[in-house]
Amino acid sequence: MEVTGDVARLRELVRSARQQGCRIGCVPTMGALHEGHLSLMRECRKHVGYTVVWIFVNPTQFGPGEDLDKYPRPLEADLAACRAEQVDCVFTPDVATVYPPGAQTWVTVEELSKVLEGEHRPHHFRGVTTIVAKLFNLILPDVAVFGAKDYQQQLLIRQMVRDLDFPIEIITAPTVREADGLALSSRNAYLSADERQAALALSRGLSLAEEAWKRGEDVAAVEQMLQTFLTNSPGVQLQYGVIRNPETLQPITGRPASAVVLLAAYVGQTRLIDNRMIHS
Repeated sequence: MEVTGDVARLRELVRSARQQGCRIGCVPTMGALHEGHLSLMRECRKHVGYTVVWIFVNPTQFGPGEDLDKYPRPLEADLAACRAEQVDCVFTPDVATVYPPGAQTWVTVEELSKVLEGEHRPHHFRGVTTIVAKLFNLILPDVAVFGAKDYQQQLLIRQMVRDLDFPIEIITAPTVREADGLALSSRNAYLSADERQAALALSRGLSLAEEAWKRGEDVAAVEQMLQTFLTNSPGVQLQYGVIRNPETLQPITGRPASAVVLLAAYVGQTRLIDNRMIHS
């Protein structure tokens, strides 16, 4: 496994792999790797012969007062995990490499960036789509793998790829959870023991919503039940809990064949998101 923060070296490695007949895959991460990230690497390796993992804490997707400075950066442990997963290359650039002085170009997916996470984290998705577009231009991958836990993010990436004609297959891998249902997240490291217990309300709320949907409850009733449950859960401060169209994230009516339940909440000082697809 080669580790580099140099763009020229990255391109040389990818070019060499492609000349040897390999398809190229990439897994964008901000590090602090957990089993969820590792599952993305395994999925990527199923489809390609050369896998690049990007480890970069992207400052442009953090807003004022968010956790950029304290975001975990256990690089040596992350590199060891990548070696164990037989990753071929890890790209670890510094901020000046990714955003040279004078950089002023942004990539924005207009409508999908305005709802849900976009309402609570202005400019977050502008930073996400810009950094992913830069990564795609650096690596020119055939395949890129993202996690379903960041549901809105993977929708935006798919939209960007279509709109900008990137010749890249986007794969969304399932959310990985602890045995008790908590979705894996690098930010789980911030939770105290009591907060971690409180955070289980998020996955329980999703299960309750799914059960109500299967019983035939309508959208409004299921949303109200989910919001009431989470609002009354000790230690949880709900930001949103909604049922939306899985392609547009717009509100839905009636009983579509499928929908997505999405939620965001603070547990203590830690903001967590989760989601679940539900089917009639």
